[in-house]
Amino acid sequence: MKVSKIESFKIDHNKLEVGIYVSRIDGDITTYDLRTRKPNFGDYLNTVTMHSVEHMLATYLRSSKIGKDVIYFGPMGCRTGFYLLVRNASNEEVLNEVKLALKKTIEHNGKMFGNTKIECGNYKCLSLKLAKIECKRYLDALNSKQHDFKY
Repeated sequence: MKVSKIESFKIDHNKLEVGIYVSRIDGDITTYDLRTRKPNFGDYLNTVTMHSVEHMLATYLRSSKIGKDVIYFGPMGCRTGFYLLVRNASNEEVLNEVKLALKKTIEHNGKMFGNTKIECGNYKCLSLKLAKIECKRYLDALNSKQHDFKY
């Protein structure tokens, strides 16, 4: 069996900065790389923060204007960001909805989404406080620069 190198392994991670990138396009589905941390810099998302951001952003993104077209939102194994798979939305629409979901998380005054034993397989590993801190950090980074969505 021939094994092919996957697309994300072809990117020079030493050159990546915090931002949002188009990772790949498969037909009508675009995979976005929401890079919240600089790779190989030693500053990785801890498990609680990563899990908490995933719960909040997955819920807000699936409830957004592009929600019906969100295929998947989840963490990267390297703990430097998240993948967002979307169909039928422009890069600018996705960026706007990501920023809005981040803002809603920062301003969230209720309980953490999916924080019960029935709803989550690791429900004790969640912190709204840590999700808010990480989302503010990432939103500030996204707001501080222009985006061309290219690696």
